[in-house]
This record gives sequence, structure tokens and C-alpha cells, in this order.
Amino acid sequence: MTGQRVPIDRLPSAWSGRDDGPGAEHARWHHVVKPLPNYFSPPVDGRAELVREGFSGPAVVGFASDEGVRRNAGRVGAAEGPTAIRAVLGGLADPGTVVVDLGDVVVDDGDLEAGQSRLATVVADVLHAGALPVVLGGGHAVAYGSGSGWVSRRDETWGVLNLDAHLDLRKAEHATSGTPFLQLADDLAAQQRRFHYSVIGLSRPSNTRTLLDTADRLGVAILDDVDTDASSAVAAAQALLAKVDRVHLTLDLDVLPASVAPGVSAPAAFGVPIAVVLAVLRTVAASGKLGLFEVAELNPRFDIDARTARTAARCVDEVVRHLA
Repeated sequence: MTGQRVPIDRLPSAWSGRDDGPGAEHARWHHVVKPLPNYFSPPVDGRAELVREGFSGPAVVGFASDEGVRRNAGRVGAAEGPTAIRAVLGGLADPGTVVVDLGDVVVDDGDLEAGQSRLATVVADVLHAGALPVVLGGGHAVAYGSGSGWVSRRDETWGVLNLDAHLDLRKAEHATSGTPFLQLADDLAAQQRRFHYSVIGLSRPSNTRTLLDTADRLGVAILDDVDTDASSAVAAAQALLAKVDRVHLTLDLDVLPASVAPGVSAPAAFGVPIAVVLAVLRTVAASGKLGLFEVAELNPRFDIDARTARTAARCVDEVVRHLA
């Protein structure tokens, strides 16, 4: 449309944190992260830049969007999530590997679908370069953008492991934070490919019968929050790992107790203990099959003492430290 403002995807911001002195023994995340400032600068070819760098480690990209949450009648503010996670990560000790930061895909014009498409391009670029996408949300609509980046990789079988209180299999006229996995299922069905989907930490009262029926039709493996401990959660993760070549690991922070993660769109009544979540993250990271990791639903506007942001950052740090 003539005159319509085009959102500007952000270049990587400067990382900062405590500086205890020179040398690797004092290094923190902000010392080892390598921003790629030209990634979102036309006419630079982002894929070519990644390949030219010869990078094969974790590549961070933010999805600064809460449009899906707004459409889903949730509490907006998740667009500020990527910045809040980076702010905490910067001060954590060196994770033991170089990390690149590509910046943020920004959705601030209401066009969620276009933002998801741009994120899919970034994820596809990172995968093509042989690196690991680490996506910082943003509402859980981020999962369709991330997933669309690997759906075209027909030489591999992918599965989705979702740590979440919700199935996010809602059918709606437009994409929301509640529709991403049904959208992925539909895309795979159109290619006559199977949808491998496992949910750990489901809050059954927070999911309608229609959603549960959809999950049953799609063959979704479900572990309820009240039945989730470290043993059952790791077993569920291993069951999915045994079926696929790569795992899209998505952590919706509302799977955690509200006392641990108050800064989300929909705080949990019960939730899954953080130790259980970490056991799953470490299992998948160490499996050699992690294809993509994302964190969703951090809403700094409702956080308390950056409690949720700190938890999200620690989860990212744990995954990076335990990569096979």
C-alpha cells in the first residue's frame, strides 16, 4: 500500500556487562558475542555473509513481536523480550564458544505474517550455513516463523519439542500466538510429510476439548504438568529424539511456575519446576540433534526484578553450554 511504513529490522545492539579484567579467565557473554552488523543492511546477502564467516556455532536472532499475543487477546509486551534476554546474557560468564548475533526481526506495523516470513528467511540462512539458530521471542507466534525456516529442508526429518502449558494448535482466520503448530502441521501435510510434535508440561484445564481433539488427530505426544518430573520429561524428549533427525526445541516460559516466571502473557497456575525444564534442555542440547532453539513469551512489562528474564537467559546459556 502506498505510504505504508515498512518495519526496519534492527541491527545487533551493543552487548554489555561487567568487566573484571583482561584475559579469557574473566570473559563473559558480552566479550565473546560477535555481532554481524551488516546482516540486515541491504544489499548485503545475509546467507553469503554467514557462509563467508565460516560460522557453525549458535547464531542469535530476536523476534521483537507481540502482535500474535495481541490477536490472541493476551497481555502485550513480549516484543521487548529479546532486548531483556540479551541484557541478562551479557553479564553471564563465557559459555565456552563464540556466538554471533544477527539482530532482531521487528514486527511493529501489525503485519505478523510478513515478520514470520522474514524470520523464516533468517532461520533458513543460518541452517544453510551449518549454524544453530537461537531465536529470542517475542510471543509464541515466533514458532511458526522459526519452523517455516526448516520446513523446506526435505532431506531431514524434524520434530517439535514444546515445553509449554498450551498446545498452540488453535485454528483461526489469522495467525496468532495460539496457532503456530497447527500452521506447521498444515504446511507439512501439504507436502505429505508427518508432523512430529511433543508437548511437555501441558496444563490440561488451559486447553479446550477442541484443542485436545486436534492434538489427538495429529498424534501429538502430551505430558501433563501434573505428571511431569525429570524422569518422565527426559523420557518424553528421548522418545521424540529417537524418531527424528533434528529437533525444533521451543521453550514457552509460561510452562514454569508463576513464582519463577511472572513476566509472561499467561502465568501458570501450577507449572513445571525449572530443574525439570533444564533436564530436558540439556538432554536435547547434548543429543547432537538440536536443530533450532527458541525462547518465547517473555514479557518484561510484567516481570518482577527481571526474574523471568534471568530465567530465560540462564536457559539459553544452559543450552549453549551443553551443545554436543
